[in-house]
Amino acid sequence: MEETISLKELLETLKKRLLLIVSITLIAAIASGVVSYFFLTPIYQASTQILVNQAKSEQSVYSPSEVQTNLQLINTYNVIIKSPAILDIVVDELDLNMTASQLNGKITVGSEKDSQVVNVAVQDPDAKVAAQIANKTAEVFKKEIANIMNVNNVSILAKADVSENPAPIKPRPALNVAIAIVVGLMAGVGLAFLLEYFNNTIKNEQDVEKILGLPILGVIATIDDQKMEESIARRAARKSTVRGETLGS
Repeated sequence: MEETISLKELLETLKKRLLLIVSITLIAAIASGVVSYFFLTPIYQASTQILVNQAKSEQSVYSPSEVQTNLQLINTYNVIIKSPAILDIVVDELDLNMTASQLNGKITVGSEKDSQVVNVAVQDPDAKVAAQIANKTAEVFKKEIANIMNVNNVSILAKADVSENPAPIKPRPALNVAIAIVVGLMAGVGLAFLLEYFNNTIKNEQDVEKILGLPILGVIATIDDQKMEESIARRAARKSTVRGETLGS
């Protein structure tokens, strides 16, 4: 016999386990907020832009082939920027307490499609350090690329700077709390249905009919103890009244 669950039963399950669902959601939101605000280290990002373009005189004209060559070189430059040949110099000049490999993990290099501008982004717990690393990396790359590739087609388009009150890019507490609420709500609803699924107690006459496969012939109503006592008291009062009237006549 195939079992079917009605929408009413689903809503009743959610209503019965509402406290559990709300509790799990609140716990998840509070835990996420506490971890985001008090335990995770804020990370700041600074970026600088490098233009890949051969310097030309006023009489010279750019040709499409030269632009295409610069675009093809960008992928190579992206690799060179994060190579030890560049990062070892950056570590030495800034006297950073890290290896070139560790510095590599802080740097992200990318460029838009068909763009000659390369963006060098650096993430660090200190906003000023992030800006220093970004600017120094661009400077070292511009200087060293002439020796590595024997070309002079790199210029610094924009330097990284630090605002008065920089905002960290991560963690994002509001987003983390929102995600925790959604996850907590889903976990609470799932746990509520799981507990209901494993609950084998007989709760009503429909459960009896479903388990035994027999029709219900009658139902014994539940009578409240207080109502029972009131009913007995009224019955005794009526008997006393009838007896008094009988004796009086």
